[in-house]
Amino acid sequence: MAMTLQRTTASRDISGLPHVVIIGGGFAGVAVARGLANKDVRVTIIDKHNFHTFLPLLYQVATAGLEPADVAYPIRTIFGQADNIHFRHSQVRQVDHARSLVELDDGTTISFDHLVVATGATAAFFGIPGASRFAIPLYSLADARRLRNRLLLSLERADVAAEEVAVALTFVVVGGGPTGVETSGALAELIRIAIRRDGLRLDAAEIRVLLVDLAPRLLTAFPASASRYAKRELESLGVEIEFGRSVVEVEEHAIRFDDGERLETAAVIWAAGVTSSGTLAQNLQASPGPGGRARVTSDLRLVESTNVWAVGDAAAVPLANGEFCPQLAPVAIQSGRHCADQILAVLEGRPTTPFRYHNKGIMATIGRHAAVAELPHGLVIKGVAGWIAWLGLHLWYLIGFRNRIRVLINWTWRYFDWPSGPRLIVADAETAD
Repeated sequence: MAMTLQRTTASRDISGLPHVVIIGGGFAGVAVARGLANKDVRVTIIDKHNFHTFLPLLYQVATAGLEPADVAYPIRTIFGQADNIHFRHSQVRQVDHARSLVELDDGTTISFDHLVVATGATAAFFGIPGASRFAIPLYSLADARRLRNRLLLSLERADVAAEEVAVALTFVVVGGGPTGVETSGALAELIRIAIRRDGLRLDAAEIRVLLVDLAPRLLTAFPASASRYAKRELESLGVEIEFGRSVVEVEEHAIRFDDGERLETAAVIWAAGVTSSGTLAQNLQASPGPGGRARVTSDLRLVESTNVWAVGDAAAVPLANGEFCPQLAPVAIQSGRHCADQILAVLEGRPTTPFRYHNKGIMATIGRHAAVAELPHGLVIKGVAGWIAWLGLHLWYLIGFRNRIRVLINWTWRYFDWPSGPRLIVADAETAD
């Protein structure tokens, strides 16, 4: 993937071209904009962040494996050489369908000929008391920085207290999907390395990493063999795994389960799923789809609309079997590309075509040299081979040549050794406890 998009002409007047507004600079929004770059449309991307975040690697930022800049790339730089794409650093308050306007948080409005809603999703807390306040999700760069601060501060404070008494710490990861598995494995490695390389006076046996899930196995979207492998690998790293556990409350320094157990914690990491409830997508229609997602037709247009589209995690994209596409990065990228093609088709007077999701497989890594991957047609690869496949795929989709080189060097170094790494507590207004 090219770092930037090249201009087709030195300069041109685009003021009279149809205006496409894209809300969101994530996987789906960037894919739509790429498909419209240097076409006969003018495009405005609106996002509250001026960077695109590579969400699959946030857990490595949170566990001090990568720097925040390694997984983020400025949106203006991505499209810096596409003369028809502009960026607006803002947040959309509401959409006026009747007048084809979006209202921004500063009260200004932007008109559109076509609107693409690619606002993604947020952590799903399922109404559990205290979860949204005290648990830490991993769905933004701010989340990752906040979690890294919490983890490292907990170890530093325990090191001080350990001068007088043995200190027990418990980190709880809620959710046994890919994010939960990857985070718990990386956290277990971080604790061991921090003690060995940073001279912390802590007993690793007194520090627990506990992964809990209501489901009966890890990685339920994978075959059972992959779940068993992931469980063995995590347990070899010292991660404790408990199934059938239902969280009923999260406190500032504790978690409660439905069996009455209250467990004191250093941090609760929330990896229990995502939702679009509470985002702009939920407010586009009187009756939103499942999980607050916008209901769309097969060509990705909003139901009962001719010029508003929804893609990625924000859209309830129908499948042939009556279900909906999963909220995954490949769906976001593919639906974004398809949406761009359909907008061009409408503008050129051609018929639109239905979206077809091509499942290219799913992956999860466990530690620094083990992973599981289910490829198309049910083929499962595990271990180092799966890890190499995971590395290659993530490097391919990571935006920015500089980011790819930095991440590749970090991963290579960590495979053979474990350097000091970015184990920095950066306590600022956004991330300090």
